[in-house]
Amino acid sequence: MLPFTVVKTRMESGRFRYANLIQALVHTYSTEGSKGLFSGLSATLMRDAPFSGLYFMFYTQLKRVFPETQSNSVWSPLAVFGCGLAAGCFASVITQPFDVIKTQIQLNPNQFDSVYQVIHYLYARVGLVAFMSGLLPRIIRRTLVAAMSWTVYEQVMKKSMQSQ
Repeated sequence: MLPFTVVKTRMESGRFRYANLIQALVHTYSTEGSKGLFSGLSATLMRDAPFSGLYFMFYTQLKRVFPETQSNSVWSPLAVFGCGLAAGCFASVITQPFDVIKTQIQLNPNQFDSVYQVIHYLYARVGLVAFMSGLLPRIIRRTLVAAMSWTVYEQVMKKSMQSQ
């Protein structure tokens, strides 16, 4: 999936003028090789693996705090959704620096060769606040999808348990 993520990030930035996905992939490969198509891989892994683990940990702990999530009340789906939203917010805040680093590597292919270079560059130019850039859009996008997925999953599981 990473080549498509690289292209998506570049097309969304407005810095790269591609007519379509195929042209973007061909251009990236012809000018940067496979390194360009997989730019930001290490930062992506440093973001995504912890996000999933942190999200699940926060989600399960929050569900324990709110017993409504385990009940059959009409409020149960809302409580589950709320736990999913909160878990997504917490996990996003913690992993946001790696999302910023990934984006910088993908948008500046000739400027950065490593995660360390991006960290040093951002910290020197902007300070710690640079690592939280774009947090709100990421929280909205990732958290809503994850919360909805868990809410649907929980409801399907409850219904399947009740029918047995």
